[in-house]
Amino acid sequence: MTMKLSSEMIKLESMSKTSHDCMIMYEKQEPKTESKQRQRRRHMLLGLGFWMQGFRCFPWMAMIFFLKDGFRLDPLTMQILQSSASLPMVAKPVYGLLSDSFYFFGQHRIPYIAGGALLHATSWFAIASSPSSTISVFTIIIYLLLANLGASIVEVANDAVVTECVKQPTNTSDLQSFAWVAASIGGISGNFLGGLFVDRFSPHAMFLVFGFLLIVQFLFTISINEQSLDLPKNQSLRGIRSQISKLFAVLRKPEIHRPILWFAASYAVIPSLTGTMFYYQTQHLNIESSVLGVSKVFGQTTMLLWGILYNRHLKSIPPRILISSIQGTMAVLMVSDALFVNGFHRTVLGVHDSLYVVFVSGFLDVLYMFKILPFSVLMAKLCPPGCEGSLMAFTMSAIALACIVSGYLGVALASCVQFTVTDFSGFKKGLMIQALCTVLPLFWSSFIPNNMKPKPEKKQ
Repeated sequence: MTMKLSSEMIKLESMSKTSHDCMIMYEKQEPKTESKQRQRRRHMLLGLGFWMQGFRCFPWMAMIFFLKDGFRLDPLTMQILQSSASLPMVAKPVYGLLSDSFYFFGQHRIPYIAGGALLHATSWFAIASSPSSTISVFTIIIYLLLANLGASIVEVANDAVVTECVKQPTNTSDLQSFAWVAASIGGISGNFLGGLFVDRFSPHAMFLVFGFLLIVQFLFTISINEQSLDLPKNQSLRGIRSQISKLFAVLRKPEIHRPILWFAASYAVIPSLTGTMFYYQTQHLNIESSVLGVSKVFGQTTMLLWGILYNRHLKSIPPRILISSIQGTMAVLMVSDALFVNGFHRTVLGVHDSLYVVFVSGFLDVLYMFKILPFSVLMAKLCPPGCEGSLMAFTMSAIALACIVSGYLGVALASCVQFTVTDFSGFKKGLMIQALCTVLPLFWSSFIPNNMKPKPEKKQ
């Protein structure tokens, strides 16, 4: 009897142990399933968000031809308009501070993405619904400012989500490269369709299509609960003043402000001649819009390949070496552009204008953006927790301001070399000056750290 009881107890213990082990296995599997679902939601949200960010070139291609052919703007006026329309990008730190500090219904990323997408859509709908005969350039500028305001808010919130997720120890995916690839695919599709549609449809129709896509983004965003994204939870809500003081404390660190200063200056000191080059290609060389579209598609494709190449093979290269190499390559290709204007590729190499525009000019158009991926990875590693949105927004706004300064410097340079719609004789000189300015930031590249690990905080 005793032996029988002992045998039954052993069976019960065995059964209990088995059921306990099954429960443990179930509990381990359930979080993994939930984690995969959260990761899938994050990828869907960020994939759509960054794809739309890249697809913005679709309505902008129509806008450039609309201003050139509809309003007969000269290249310098158009470049001033384009640069000025980017002014809302400079206020990104404000959007970042708001996103870090103010919650709506317990959420502080999703509401900003949805609100920005709605404002962005409304602005393009307003442009699309305005008759060409009555709308003025001033009205278009206002609409474009509002459109870029909405786009800036979305970008800040998306960048903050990426930075927050990257810093989590449970994160196993490379969201930064994923976001880069998504934006590149958006750019490829936007430029391809833009080059295809710009001669077949009116600009207003293209503005309308883009507005509807933004509405899709808005509806998809509001269908997601931020809690399902598994973002870090702040234990206490900080006020704006507290967040500003924390941001200033972070920016006082040399390992933070020095690379930001270098990166912004590496854009600001280069006079942008993109508007001038656009008029040279379309007015002087009579390059068709479809060729320009293919050129931009090629450039965006190289961006996509760059994201894959960086993620697989180049992440181990010190940031200073990688970013400086990109800066030097930019200078070399700008000299190539000067030879292109001089006709070197036709008379010596026998390369047709369209072929050069597609491959070399298309690559140069996006090469300046190659620095952003390794730099964003660097800043995400150095960024302390709690101010991801505000610091990344400050960084992006510094770049935006630098690009605006670059655009204005390009206008001044084009005026100095006496460039006009009918006279391109000074264009080669302007491109050589641009190449020399591109080399300048290499002299203080020591501002870029080679180590991506943040320095430990000193104990008080």
